[in-house]
Amino acid sequence: MISVMTLWKSWQTLMSLTSLKRAVRRAPMKTQILNESEHSVDDNQDLMDTGPAKKTGSPFRMCLATREKLPASRMIRFVLSPDGDVVPDIAGKLPGRGVWVRCDRDALKELVGSKGGFARGFKRQVKLPEDLVDQVENQLLQRCQSTLGLAKRSGALILGFDQVRGALEGRAPGWLLEASDGASDGRRKIIGLAAGLWEKVRVASGLSSSELGMALGRDNVIHGLLKTGRFADMWTSDYRRLYEFRQISGDVWYSGAVE
Repeated sequence: MISVMTLWKSWQTLMSLTSLKRAVRRAPMKTQILNESEHSVDDNQDLMDTGPAKKTGSPFRMCLATREKLPASRMIRFVLSPDGDVVPDIAGKLPGRGVWVRCDRDALKELVGSKGGFARGFKRQVKLPEDLVDQVENQLLQRCQSTLGLAKRSGALILGFDQVRGALEGRAPGWLLEASDGASDGRRKIIGLAAGLWEKVRVASGLSSSELGMALGRDNVIHGLLKTGRFADMWTSDYRRLYEFRQISGDVWYSGAVE
């Protein structure tokens, strides 16, 4: 019998292999040219990595847009297709050298709109889809949705107001999931109960009810509870990048503050 983790790894591989095709099919494209006359001191630094990471952990990378050094787990990798198209590598597994950008929609938007942002990083002329920012957000969302789908099939995800409330009384949650467009009254009751029973509560409210429903084969999902364990750990990594990219306000990473 095929394990859930085997399916997850197969999905990651499939996503990596099809990312190039997705980007190439998208239109219109724009070209960024490497202009040697605009060469700066910062451009002497090699902002490209040596290929997909082979070791575990989260090495620090330099952001092409801001020149900040941040953990790779909080950044997005981009590579070039054989035709010179910039492709987002959300899973960090595509072959070839890549550049990194922090999970920030505004930073990426500015880079896409510049005359030679990616060209300076790759040190050559490049082409990129004008909807690259939306592509990245969609792929970050799909990664979150896939993790939730796997968690549901493994019995690690509880759905529904009454079911979540009952589960909270038995054990601490890995994550509470609250739809961004759900009723505030129900959300307050769930979060209030969780905060009263458990010292540390993580609440994700960055996905709409339809986005949660799409992940779980339903029209809409309002309340959910992700049990502690490997899927909660996977969700933490996946959701953090979407959370930061969307610049979600009013969300609760940990009860009382965003960590």
